[in-house]
Amino acid sequence: MTVTFRNYTSQALFTEDYEKVRNFLRKINQDQLNYPGFTWGRWEWLTTHTVLDRDSLDKIGLWEVDGEVAALATYESALGDAYLFSEKKYQSLQPEMLAFAKQSLVGVNGLRVIIDNNNRELQRAAITAGFIPTNEQEHTAQLDISDSLSYQLPEGYRIVSMADGWDFEKYNEVMWRGFDHEGPVPNDPEAIRIGKEMLSSPCVDPQIILAITAPNGDYVAHCGMWYTPGDNYALVEPVATDPAYRMKGLGKAVVLEAVKRCGKLGAKIALVGSPQQFYYNIGFYPISTGSWWEYKTKGSR
Repeated sequence: MTVTFRNYTSQALFTEDYEKVRNFLRKINQDQLNYPGFTWGRWEWLTTHTVLDRDSLDKIGLWEVDGEVAALATYESALGDAYLFSEKKYQSLQPEMLAFAKQSLVGVNGLRVIIDNNNRELQRAAITAGFIPTNEQEHTAQLDISDSLSYQLPEGYRIVSMADGWDFEKYNEVMWRGFDHEGPVPNDPEAIRIGKEMLSSPCVDPQIILAITAPNGDYVAHCGMWYTPGDNYALVEPVATDPAYRMKGLGKAVVLEAVKRCGKLGAKIALVGSPQQFYYNIGFYPISTGSWWEYKTKGSR
């Protein structure tokens, strides 16, 4: 079959290309987690995220067979960090994908590509292409979903979902404080619009987007989840707890409740892209590590 190359569309949000990439990422992890660090849920969250450089979308590379994506070279939020994925039968494209990344995905500080530490073929291709491994890594952890998952909420606290109704001002507040931003929470109309857009994906399932409310009604912990019925895995992203309410078990509660809800929908495991001790303490364990390989262009810092 003939493989053809083209660039991703320059149009942001929920385009035909967005859907093609989503379907591809789901396909390559369907029967086996070949790329557990970058499932479709990560792409989904990225698509609406404020950190995404939407002006560079047309620099993403797609290799297609009969109109369907067979390989992908993309950045996550900004040029300079490259992610390469392919169906197993098209792994021979990897040298071409590295060459494309060196040409099109370079940032102001050069280029680096994430490579799973068990992907010998891509590691060898990267060495040939002039990349050098670094000590910087990305980690993925897994939680096996079972009926034994449990948590306790302090008195007066309760869990609410987006399906129950969603207060975007309170959502904005817990995200702002939970990610340790300084200063007053920006709750102006533009900030609220951005918050709504970040939860506007057609793949958002409102019943697994959760928050914990304090006795005063504020959202003080939040867990986003990504799951599609038929998949074995769900993705935890993002998780935030207001600093004033930490050490109360609220982060554990909101994550485990979201995971349990995905289990009822058919998920067998939950994934999170983090090595934080918090996740290990509540039952996650490390399953995959990728290293950043660096290639610097002339003049880059």
